[in-house]
Amino acid sequence: PWGVCMPILFLDFDGVLHPEHCHESKHFCCLPVLEDALRQAPEWQVVISSTWRLQKSLDQLRSRFSADIAERVVGETPRFNNLVDVPSSLVAYEREAECQAWLRSNDVPYLAWLALDDRSWLFRPFCKSLFLSDRKTGLAFATLFDSAEDVARALSKPVVQRKRDDKNSGMETQKRRSSGEWMFRGCA
Repeated sequence: PWGVCMPILFLDFDGVLHPEHCHESKHFCCLPVLEDALRQAPEWQVVISSTWRLQKSLDQLRSRFSADIAERVVGETPRFNNLVDVPSSLVAYEREAECQAWLRSNDVPYLAWLALDDRSWLFRPFCKSLFLSDRKTGLAFATLFDSAEDVARALSKPVVQRKRDDKNSGMETQKRRSSGEWMFRGCA
């Protein structure tokens, strides 16, 4: 069922689709930004990596999305504590290990992927497959995204795993972090 051209978006909810620790009435307030971006990148499939997957069924999670996007939600990552044979390079990076495990268990470790998350420490440093959001605002904050086009731009440039070749990427990441801009980083 999988093709080489079907990249995967691993999606967190808290701090991405709504501000972290917000009132329940604000849950999924940023979902329209993501859905607009996904409509501009129809080849992307979505896998839920949020901890919401630990309390809700996949069907319950899909029900949060518009029908056209819900049909593209193809799964959820496994729980870190259930993983076996985690590579030593990923033991300290729980969310990235879960994403990699999902890719391996679905026999698609070669697919381009992007994780939309608010917690950089759950991924290896310089992870080029990480699109980092501001947990205080989610995807809605104007300085984070001018519009859904920024997310769509990230989705239009799938990143495959490769060796890091930019010596200055750490410095560039620091500048972006301090200026409050979004970051698009990748696994070295």
